[in-house]
Amino acid sequence: MANPPRRPTNPMTAAEAAFKPIKKPAAPVREPSAAPGVRELVSIRIDRAVLDHFQEDGPGWQDRINDALRQAIEGKPTASGSDDE
Repeated sequence: MANPPRRPTNPMTAAEAAFKPIKKPAAPVREPSAAPGVRELVSIRIDRAVLDHFQEDGPGWQDRINDALRQAIEGKPTASGSDDE
């Protein structure tokens, strides 16, 4: 009767399995807000003169910057380059 091997597994395979690189889970993809009218908190760098211009009328300067940016994108041509559809 044959004796079973002392080590039933291959030591090289066991070592490779023990030190196998761990796969990091993929970072969750951040989806844009689905609710309309919800504002996103951002940090931007703008010239001091631009900031002073919007702040000179007092509170609501962030809304005024938002309105100016909205007007800028509404006047911009479409991505295809043609305004007529």
